[in-house]
Amino acid sequence: MESFIAEWGYIALFLYSFGGGMLALAIGGVFASTGDLNIIYVIIIASISNFIGDGFLFWLARNNKAHAKEMMKKHQRKIAYTHLLMRKYGTLVIFIQKYIYGVKTLVPLAMGLTKYDLNKFIFVNAFASIVWGIVVGTTAYILGNIFIDYLEQIKEYAFVFILAILLILFYFYKKN
Repeated sequence: MESFIAEWGYIALFLYSFGGGMLALAIGGVFASTGDLNIIYVIIIASISNFIGDGFLFWLARNNKAHAKEMMKKHQRKIAYTHLLMRKYGTLVIFIQKYIYGVKTLVPLAMGLTKYDLNKFIFVNAFASIVWGIVVGTTAYILGNIFIDYLEQIKEYAFVFILAILLILFYFYKKN
């Protein structure tokens, strides 16, 4: 298992972080706390991939507005929320969006549709991606050993835990 994680973990982290990646970064931080991955590489890879992904979305919206609008058509409520965040927080929304599930990919698209300065977006996005990588990666790394110890304690009751998760998922599935 260790060699599989060491061989494919960084690739999976890069690919997943391209479109957001908070969960992958957190998992990478936990694996780094166990020694399977290197926390410095985890943070660098996730940050670079996240930066490239957001930059690509911004570029896509800027250079192909019709396609970007078509992509966002299904997410009108999230787009409205994104525009509220942009009005309220301005450039800070580039930082904020990295931590909010559901709007991570919409903010760069929405900003690309506006007249927001490309160079400013690149600079702020680079800084935000680095901060995001350090905050999430380091937090997961620090809490990783606590998480692993907790899993060790509950492994005797894993079937109860899995059953509870399945029941919760079934409940929400039936509710919708």
